[in-house]
Amino acid sequence: MLPPMTHYNRENGPLHIKSYAFGVRIVKMFLHFTENDWKLQTLYKQVLGSGTSISANVHESEFAQSPSDFVSKLHIALKEANETMNWLNLLHDVGILDDKVFESMSVDCSEIIALLVSSIKTIKNNINTE
Repeated sequence: MLPPMTHYNRENGPLHIKSYAFGVRIVKMFLHFTENDWKLQTLYKQVLGSGTSISANVHESEFAQSPSDFVSKLHIALKEANETMNWLNLLHDVGILDDKVFESMSVDCSEIIALLVSSIKTIKNNINTE
């Protein structure tokens, strides 16, 4: 059985912490990019949007109306994380992100993806065993 959504300890949950910290990193990266090269601002806005949407959807899921709504919000966060990974790869492959920054950001994004996949599987299993 799923715990009540109102008892979710969001401040200490690894998904909450990691997705928010990743969103902060994305914003800082965006600010750095836009100071240096306005010509690619459209591309930078793509990674800004998807990278910060992960945390927004995780936060939104915390007050879901039902277990299926919770899963739905986490699926959206997962899709946004996957999109963000695409943008990070693209920015790296065209030389905008150096190897060190790319490695750090992609590791963080991969960890969030793994947490989301695990959370979704666990919740779906709990729903199916009720």
